[in-house]
Amino acid sequence: MSRLETYIEHYAELAVKVGVNVQQGQTLVITSPVSAADFVRIVARKAYEAGAKHVYVEWDDDELKRLKYEQAPDEAFHEYPQWKADGFRQLAEEGAAFLQVHSPTPDLLKHAKPERIAAASKAYGTAMLEYRRMMQAGRISWSIVSVPSAAWAAKVFPEANEEEAVRSLWERIVQAARADQDLPVEAWREHLAALRAKVERMNAKKYARLIYRAPGTELDVELPPEHQWVAGGIHNAQGVFFVPNIPTEEMFTLPRADGVNGTVRSTMPLNWNGTLIDGFSLTFEHGKVVKCTAEQGLEALQRLLATDEGAARLGEVALVPQNSPIAAMNVLFYNTGLDENASCHLALGNAYPLCLEGGTAMTREQLAQHGANHSLVHVDFMIGSNELDIDGELPDGTVEPVFRRGCWAD
Repeated sequence: MSRLETYIEHYAELAVKVGVNVQQGQTLVITSPVSAADFVRIVARKAYEAGAKHVYVEWDDDELKRLKYEQAPDEAFHEYPQWKADGFRQLAEEGAAFLQVHSPTPDLLKHAKPERIAAASKAYGTAMLEYRRMMQAGRISWSIVSVPSAAWAAKVFPEANEEEAVRSLWERIVQAARADQDLPVEAWREHLAALRAKVERMNAKKYARLIYRAPGTELDVELPPEHQWVAGGIHNAQGVFFVPNIPTEEMFTLPRADGVNGTVRSTMPLNWNGTLIDGFSLTFEHGKVVKCTAEQGLEALQRLLATDEGAARLGEVALVPQNSPIAAMNVLFYNTGLDENASCHLALGNAYPLCLEGGTAMTREQLAQHGANHSLVHVDFMIGSNELDIDGELPDGTVEPVFRRGCWAD
C-alpha cells in the first residue's frame, strides 16, 4: 500500500470514527457519486469494523444529472420523490447516521436554465424539510467529506494531467483532514480541544454585534442575546459526539434575521448546485438583501435569493483565520466544504437551532421570536481575506477588535 493509499484509509476511518462516530448496531447511510465508489467501499468496511449493522448507499451520477437538466420537461424540476424523502426521515427517526460524500463538478450545470436549478433546489428543500430539521438541530449524527473526481481535480489544477491533478487534490484533502498523520484520531482530539477553548472564550464575550470592514465590505451584524458559538463537533439527541464536517476549522453562530445592514463582497466563487457565482456583492437592509450584483452567475444568484423569504437573509456567520492550515495551502477548491474552512464566511438561508441557547428544543415559531432565520436553503459564501477586519461590540457598547487583517486579533 502506498503512502497516499494509507492516508485515504485514515481518511475513511476518520469519517466513520470522528465524523459520524458510528455506534454498535447502528445503520450508516452514505450518499455519494458513483465516481467515489472505491472510497465508499473503504468507508463501508471501516463502518462494519466499528460495529455498524447496515450500510446503505444512495448513489448519484453527474452525467445523469446533466442529462436531466438538458432533456427533462420543466415540471420534472418542481418534484422530488416523496418515497426518498420518507426513507431518509424514517432512517433518521430510527437513529441512523448519515455520511455525505461530496465530489463536485463546478461547471456541471453552467448551461442549465437557472430557473430549473432554483426549482429543483426548492423541491428538494420542501420534500426533505423534516429530515433537514433533525439534521440542523443536531438530533442525528451526520458528516460531510470530499473525494476527488477527474472533473473536479481538473478545475482545481488545470495545468496538470488527469492523474497528477487527482493525486494533487487527494494530497490536499488528506492533509486538510489530518489524515496524513500517524495517529489521525488523536490529532483530531487535540484539534477539537483547541477549537473548544476558542469557542469558550467567544461565548464568554456575549457580543451584541459584529462589524465587518474590507474592500467592498461594510457590514453590521446583530447577534441575538442568546446566541452561542459552535465549533468542531456536537452531541446528538442520544448524547453521541459527532463532527459534521471533515475537515473543520470554523467557529459559527447565527445572526438576527432582521439585524444585518450594509454591504458584503464575496472573495471566492460560490458553486451553487453546479453553477458558479463569482465576484458578487449583497446589500442588506434590516436583514434582507435589497440589492445584488455579480460578475458571473447573476441570474442564478437572483434565483437563489428568491427561493423563499428567508433565502435573502443570513442564517450563519462563521470565523476562520487566514492562517488556518487550509488557507495556508492557497488553493481555491471550488468546494464549499473545503473553501469555507479557509475563509470567514456567511450563509444565506436557514439558521442552525443549536446556535441558540435551548434552540434545539424550540419550535419554528419560538426560534423566529429569538431572531433565527428560516429557509429551505442554507448556502455558505466566502468573505475572508488578508484585508478583513472584524470588531465586536460588547453588551455595554464597548467595541474591541476580533479579527485584524484576516486573523484573530489576540
